[in-house]
Amino acid sequence: MTPVSTAAYSDQIERLRQTLEQADAVVIGAGAGLSSAAGLTYSGARFEKYFRDFADKYGMGDMYSCGFYPFATLPEYWAWWSRHILINRYERAPEPVYDCLLELVEDKNYFVLTTNVDHQFQLAGFDRERLFYTQGDYGLWQCSEPCCQKTFGNEEAVRQMAAEQREMKIPTDLVPRCPVCGRSIAMNLRMDDRFVQDEGWYRAQDRYRRFLQQYEGRRVLFLELGVGMNTPGIIKYPFWQMTAKNPNAVYICINSGAAVYPDEIRRQSLGIHKDIKKIFHRLSRRFSHTSAP
Repeated sequence: MTPVSTAAYSDQIERLRQTLEQADAVVIGAGAGLSSAAGLTYSGARFEKYFRDFADKYGMGDMYSCGFYPFATLPEYWAWWSRHILINRYERAPEPVYDCLLELVEDKNYFVLTTNVDHQFQLAGFDRERLFYTQGDYGLWQCSEPCCQKTFGNEEAVRQMAAEQREMKIPTDLVPRCPVCGRSIAMNLRMDDRFVQDEGWYRAQDRYRRFLQQYEGRRVLFLELGVGMNTPGIIKYPFWQMTAKNPNAVYICINSGAAVYPDEIRRQSLGIHKDIKKIFHRLSRRFSHTSAP
């Protein structure tokens, strides 16, 4: 592995800017670090703001671990999840990081591959036909069995559950059920082999495949943002492999603490060990009136 580039920060920013301008296409690979940079943090002050009551009653410490808590009843379970979904899926991120990213690529041929399930790309205005959410969507439910390969939008139900919950419970009659078989409903998140890949998932996968084929061998920027090592086989490793196969491709990774790449693609790569928000402050016209960090 090649560690973070030792080039001057300003030189890194300029190389990123030039590569963006010269690229025939930009493939964005986004992980949890991008949403964290946008302020969608799962612990600390934000957790205390929205889940102080759950923390006090159940001894919870952060939103991620709470998702696995063995609630005794479904009204408690859905009180938690409705609130979690509402603030992390249907509300915009506190910081305009996604907006800045769109500004950087909206005039380019781009496609987004992401393991995030918060749909901040869509909320920021990215073309939904150029988004592939591989790991699911907080805005979708599926049968817990599952009885079928279908998903169901949940916004109206989630907003009602969040509004009507009392003492960390929703009314019993609001507990969601599969509209096909009547079993318990579940989140459409890739947690085990019951994850439903519906028709929309496969259409997005096919659009991504065709986009890669269209620009095969051309000047492609593989821009990896906040991707960790939990599921490297989805974004990180394929980006490295595609860069290695295409001498005209460039791989740029922005990740504070994990901006590395294999030595085989060293000449085509750049690792920027900085916070994503700071990078976008330097590149985006949105912040041109402020001092760059």
